[in-house]
This record gives sequence, structure tokens and C-alpha cells, in this order.
Amino acid sequence: MVARAFAELVMVVHFAVLVFLVVGGFLAWKWPRALYFHLAMATWGLLVVLFPIACPLTWLENELRAAAGRPELASGFIDTYIDGVLYPDSAARLVQVLVAVVVLASWTGYYLKRRGEQTCNSVQFTNQR
Repeated sequence: MVARAFAELVMVVHFAVLVFLVVGGFLAWKWPRALYFHLAMATWGLLVVLFPIACPLTWLENELRAAAGRPELASGFIDTYIDGVLYPDSAARLVQVLVAVVVLASWTGYYLKRRGEQTCNSVQFTNQR
């Protein structure tokens, strides 16, 4: 019973990590330190897409499911809970590209926002002299 609850908790955390992967760059606009975590998450996401790397959260969920006497995920987390559930399997590549575009747009916005703030600060400093 406890192992099953922890397996479900890991599943919820996994969903939260994926949401952060998509919107974390936008959160960095408000909280700049979030960009470091988002950069790490985006790098991990890219590696998982490009190479057959096992996700530690999927491994942990499978271990907890096995401890609870439940079957392990037949395939990865995304294949089980997202592909074919939130969008058709045939759209998986398109969704990956859209996520990459959203992430890059958030980083571009972050850069432009920070650059604009630095410009404003330097103008204010110059005007104070």
C-alpha cells in the first residue's frame, strides 16, 4: 500500500517535471535562478529524446510498482501516460518540436527581458551622474 502510494507520488512528480520542462523558461523571467534548473532540465530532455537514456523517475516508479505487486510500465513514462492519451501517437514528433520551440521562445524572451533591464539600469545610472 505504501509502495503504491509512493509510485503514484513519483508519477505526479514526473508530470510536474515535464510541466517545468515546458514552462520553466517563462518562470525564469520572474525568478532568474530558475533558469539554471530549467537549462539542466532541457538538456536532460534533449538527451532523452536523442539517445536511449533511461529516466531515473521512470526507474523509481517501476521499482515502487514492483514492490507494490503492480506491473511495471510497459514502456517509458511518456509512452504510457502522455503519447496516445493527451495527443495521438502520430503527433509525438510534432509535440517534441513544439516543446522545443516553446523552450527556445522562453529563453529568447528571458534574454530580451534581461537585456532590456540592463539597458534601463545603465541609462538610469548615466542620468544620475
